[in-house]
Amino acid sequence: MRLLAIWALLALSAAPFAAQSPSLAGRMKDLAFGRRRAEALQLIEESRPEGWQRDPAFLEALSWMARGASFAQDWETAEKYAHQCYEASLGLALDGGADSSPALATALGASVEVLGQALAGRGERAAAIDFLGREREAWAGTSIETRIQKNYLLLGLEGRPMPSFEIERYIGAEQPVDAAGQVALFYFWAHWCADCKAQKPSLLRLHERYAAQGLRIIGPTRLYGYYGDRTQVPPAEEIAYIEGPWQAEHPLPDWMPKPLTNQGFVDFGVSTTPTLVLVDRQGVVSLYHPGQMSYEELEKAIRPLL
Repeated sequence: MRLLAIWALLALSAAPFAAQSPSLAGRMKDLAFGRRRAEALQLIEESRPEGWQRDPAFLEALSWMARGASFAQDWETAEKYAHQCYEASLGLALDGGADSSPALATALGASVEVLGQALAGRGERAAAIDFLGREREAWAGTSIETRIQKNYLLLGLEGRPMPSFEIERYIGAEQPVDAAGQVALFYFWAHWCADCKAQKPSLLRLHERYAAQGLRIIGPTRLYGYYGDRTQVPPAEEIAYIEGPWQAEHPLPDWMPKPLTNQGFVDFGVSTTPTLVLVDRQGVVSLYHPGQMSYEELEKAIRPLL
């Protein structure tokens, strides 16, 4: 049930078209989150145009039909519409690339996500992991790779050794991130992320209360090529912004290592920020959670490991 709740909550953050509320995709999204499946089904079928298989905007809307059904664990309907969306999106992606339009990337990524969820929801967890693993490899290097990896890890990371990740440099002072023998909470964050700022007070409270008992909090981040109204900025400029004006306004504590790891964000499926990964003293992942968590939720997960 926790996994299904995470999937439903993450769908909102995976939708880059939120500003297009009058669009068919926007209306389908509203119906999906409103759990109004009958209305959504009527709208999508009445709106299905001739040649819909070549229409990325319609496919984006179709993906919300699949996601809305997945929220209700109606796996038959979810799989039906996800399969339609996947087959059509795949054809367009093979012709012009998965990132030929934002709508196509959303449709393809969402359809892969729901097809994996449907397999897992029917109890075919191994098949879901295998499917998502193949799709991740097929779309490596595209914008949907990280999203697929996130869903793969939601099914397959907990209970396994914590993978290592490449560190390019550090934001602020260089500090070791090796937490061998400690309980480690990895907090993947982004400088532009409002939910990350909201997460910080809980992390500070956890450090104050449990650091002496062996809790270590580590804050990996990455570069995005922009900040504020500046776009296509070089890495050195973005780093200077994070270490300077951003840190002055939204300070992260000196005790928290802040490794810079662009590839690590892909490897850990961080298409949602924050993403939280909790590791026990033996180096085994106890929790993988894309999205914000409350202090109480984190404390409940951490205390048994100390």
